[in-house]
Amino acid sequence: VQLQASGGGLVQAGGSLRLSCAASGRTFRSYAMGWFRQAPGKEREFVAAISWTGGATYYADSAKGRFFISRDNAKNTVYLQMNSLKPEDTAVYYCAAKSSGNYYDPPYDYDYWGQGTLVTVSS
Repeated sequence: VQLQASGGGLVQAGGSLRLSCAASGRTFRSYAMGWFRQAPGKEREFVAAISWTGGATYYADSAKGRFFISRDNAKNTVYLQMNSLKPEDTAVYYCAAKSSGNYYDPPYDYDYWGQGTLVTVSS
């Protein structure tokens, strides 16, 4: 599975962005999907995850109530709608795919990772 993230950019605090992650192949629906981020000088952290069917979603505390993950299996795409953005949300955002097992708790041992898209939130 190849993952291509897009939708990052520069936005003012309080604004919104929607990230997309397009997956190759016909087995997209076989993977749980996650979004992660890595800020400069910090470790990568979990942001949100969604189950194979989209029926279950999980969020980091920092994302709850502001970010929303969704997927469209017909389009092989997972989305991350980010609202009320804060400067501390600035990071490279990565999407990832996991074929089985726990996908919302550490160690987040996902099988495939995208290349990342940069989100910069100005104050």
